[in-house]
Amino acid sequence: MIAVAAVALSIRSQVEAVAVDLGEEDVKRSHGSGKNLQPDSQVQKIENETLKDAQLKGAKQLHEQRLPPRPGFGTKGREVILWANYFEVIAPKDLILFRYSIAVLPVDPGDRNPVGKKAKRVIELLIEEHFSEHKPDIATDYKSNMISKSELSVNEDGYLVRYRSEDEDESSPNAKSYRLRLKQSGTLAVSDLMDYLTSSHASTMLESMDEIIQALNIVVGHYPKSAANIFSAGANKHFSMSPSTSEQMSLGGGLHAIRGFFTSVRSATCRILLNVQVKHAACYEEGRLGSLMSVYLSQNSGSMFRLATFLKRLRVRATHIVRKNKAGQESPRVKTITGLAAPGDGNGLQHPPIVPRFGAGAKEVKFHLSSPEGPRGSQLSTSQQSCSGGKKAKKGKQLIKEGPDTQEEGYISVFDFFKKTYNITVTDLDISVINVGTRQNPSYLPPDVCVVIAGQPSGAKLTPGQTQNMINFAVRRPTANAQSIVGNGTRLLGIAQPMNPTLSKFNIAVTPKLITVPGRVLTMPSVRYKNNKAPQMKPASWNMNEVEFSTGSKLASWTYLFISSPKTPNAWSSPLELSNTLNVFQQKLKRLGIDVSNIVPGQRIISNQDNIEADIDTAFKKFVSNPEKRPPKLILVIIPHIDSTIYNRVKFVCDVKAGIQNVCTLAPKLAKNNDQYFANVAMKFNLKLGGRNQSLNNNKLGIISEGRTMVVGLDVTHPSPGSEANTPSVAGIVASVDQWLGQWPADLQIQTSRQEMVSGLDRMLRSRLRLWARHHKGIYPENILVYRDGVSEGQYEIVLDQELPLIRQACQELYPANDFKKGLPRISIIIVGKRHNTRFYPTKKEEADDSWNPQSGTVVDRGVTEARNWDFFLQSHTALQGTARPAHYHIVLDEIFKSRKVQPPFQNTADVIEDLTHNMCYLFGRATKAVSICPPAYYADLVCERARCYLSKLFDATPGATPAGSVVSGGGGKVADPNDVRIHENVRDTMFYI
Repeated sequence: MIAVAAVALSIRSQVEAVAVDLGEEDVKRSHGSGKNLQPDSQVQKIENETLKDAQLKGAKQLHEQRLPPRPGFGTKGREVILWANYFEVIAPKDLILFRYSIAVLPVDPGDRNPVGKKAKRVIELLIEEHFSEHKPDIATDYKSNMISKSELSVNEDGYLVRYRSEDEDESSPNAKSYRLRLKQSGTLAVSDLMDYLTSSHASTMLESMDEIIQALNIVVGHYPKSAANIFSAGANKHFSMSPSTSEQMSLGGGLHAIRGFFTSVRSATCRILLNVQVKHAACYEEGRLGSLMSVYLSQNSGSMFRLATFLKRLRVRATHIVRKNKAGQESPRVKTITGLAAPGDGNGLQHPPIVPRFGAGAKEVKFHLSSPEGPRGSQLSTSQQSCSGGKKAKKGKQLIKEGPDTQEEGYISVFDFFKKTYNITVTDLDISVINVGTRQNPSYLPPDVCVVIAGQPSGAKLTPGQTQNMINFAVRRPTANAQSIVGNGTRLLGIAQPMNPTLSKFNIAVTPKLITVPGRVLTMPSVRYKNNKAPQMKPASWNMNEVEFSTGSKLASWTYLFISSPKTPNAWSSPLELSNTLNVFQQKLKRLGIDVSNIVPGQRIISNQDNIEADIDTAFKKFVSNPEKRPPKLILVIIPHIDSTIYNRVKFVCDVKAGIQNVCTLAPKLAKNNDQYFANVAMKFNLKLGGRNQSLNNNKLGIISEGRTMVVGLDVTHPSPGSEANTPSVAGIVASVDQWLGQWPADLQIQTSRQEMVSGLDRMLRSRLRLWARHHKGIYPENILVYRDGVSEGQYEIVLDQELPLIRQACQELYPANDFKKGLPRISIIIVGKRHNTRFYPTKKEEADDSWNPQSGTVVDRGVTEARNWDFFLQSHTALQGTARPAHYHIVLDEIFKSRKVQPPFQNTADVIEDLTHNMCYLFGRATKAVSICPPAYYADLVCERARCYLSKLFDATPGATPAGSVVSGGGGKVADPNDVRIHENVRDTMFYI
């Protein structure tokens, strides 16, 4: 056995080391950078031996491995040593994990399967009542899996569990029974995983690796999920509720931000690692529900519809009746808000409630005084069950029969009911009562008797002000995050001394010291403009002083639409001032190389929130339907302030309906006549009009500079919290049309909701190939290099199974037969990951940038990777603030680069792809800086975001939100119209989405 104490290190010394080595300003002494900072030599030894074994065996002997083997580790760049936010996990070699699947079924067929906290409590009761003697040896995810250190004797008939909350007795009248069935689903030896990770045989495979990693994740996550003072969001994000240990900040509007930690056990060469990353959540403010509702309404224009969305699924404790269990402890009554009182509630009941308006108050909402012995749907029964557990139904009924004076016979208001039954006077009569039942069988409570329970993340969309507050709270220097991880993080997760009881019982130790990994800083390429002129360069950024676009576009006719608001001061005091600003901007366009004609006088409309969409539609009709004039080539749209309704409508009308190029600007910024702002807007002009903003020397783009390689970007965007139930996913594709990577036209399509794989990829790719052929005299590309964004690690092979065949099918339909005989086109697919949780920190001050992040161009392909996989992390950008997130690139198919001989200065194919991907990040046309992910993935993400504008009626389903496009009625409500993402033919083959 491995003693936990033998591997646990001092948290304090680790925090000091991180603080000093990252150059914390208040540290006066320097930390030694000797052997204790050197990456693990054994890890590098196994990495090198695995690579040699793969090269000796060759690709033919590694055919069982679907994904391509690593061709080598990168060699280019200046070597550095970095901290990574990983801890080493050490488990005894003889540790066996017994895995059991859990199925929870209600005894009453009419009941639903428990989910969330109820499911967690049911599994807790299962362990307490039926496996109490094994409880220390058990870890669970409280959903469907249980891991035990010792084999359990399982009853094949299952186990009966009567649900009750932590403070309730078994005799609770609200308790429901559930039958749980356990089935042993595997016996997992951790030694198998370690043997695999420490083996240098490249062809070694371990089918159970994912299952072992999942089991270890359950063991590591069991403690924070079980602790009373910690709440968990999702599978592996944990937050402290203790005021003394949690870091919180008010966001306003009834929410506060809280800092917590994400955990994930991961495999790497020679070791098992625990990834820990700082996370943030917006949570409801604990306390009186009425106060929460009042604060929210005051900051959201008093909208009851938005309030209903904000409160949906919020759990509250009812205070108007107190119960005690057998031990004399108070048993809280917890209810879940389903909405506010609304007309139409309980329409199917014999005596439906009376609700005169949405969000009606306690004196307005009335329910019928039906006998509790009457129909189950009777309103008295449900109200009293909600408020008093059904204990006082008869007594309550007797009291009510003595009065009150109601307008409708047999009805009473919520106000009067609580006054007579509980002697509670509802004080805030303007605020809505809440519904803790259903629309079909409502049950009302006044906010006065409800208390918001702590530790509840909000899924509501943050307001701009809340978003800014969250950014201010979350964005910190890398040193601060590193210290939080090694300090609060290890304590919260129970991986510091003393180790939490679950890990101790399983004899698993986590060394609470960040590991170090080797990295390399790649050389920054030199950006070029017209006449091969180079701008003044800084690390990963430059300015456009004294340069022109590489290829300027032509703008024969253009005008403006000025949308002003009565609520916002005019940015210009007169039309003459606006005209002067536009003339100055026009001169900037010319200086940057755009052949632009004089601007034509445009239109001005004053926004009225009630009909702004119609006003925008009318304005654009005037631009395109004037029989005396041809429609302008581009319209500059001037918006008074950030307003998604205006922006979404402009984009939908221009891109989809009218087919007019457009660029939106903010009036306050445009009016400042700032040269840099003008240049930023001009970059969009040039790209939309077909120009090329910047370029690189041919030797920096390698195979692409030969003009026979089309680079493709793919992404899919999915419905977010608050979207309509029928909101689809949308797939976007972009593809280069030349060897300079200057233009990336795009296409969109709607597909099944939350489906990550692009089902219509063959059609989308055919459109890109035809466009390429139009630019290359009918010849199709020899190589297709795909950067696929948005795919999780578990879906890599699905890309090969489902999307690759569609890519090949598209090619088969277009390419001549002779090309196939030559093995064309060659295809390579690289997965781009940006939603991972790996972060790196410099270990020396001189190797950090101004924000104390690693320097731009830092690449890591050792230490936190597996030698058998071909992947790397690349931080190509300079983060202006906060902790930089590197992009993760994983090559899942390579037919292009393996067919070519590696030329100096590169030593292997890994060098080639790392360098090419890094250099491409300097060609994002909308910025004068290197971006964090390569342009094809970035552009694909942008075009998907544009689709969300077109479908804002579905993606932003907040009540009162105005749709951008049309509405198609379906049996389940609003559904997407495919035409709403079908780009107008006038702009389809341009970068309309920039």
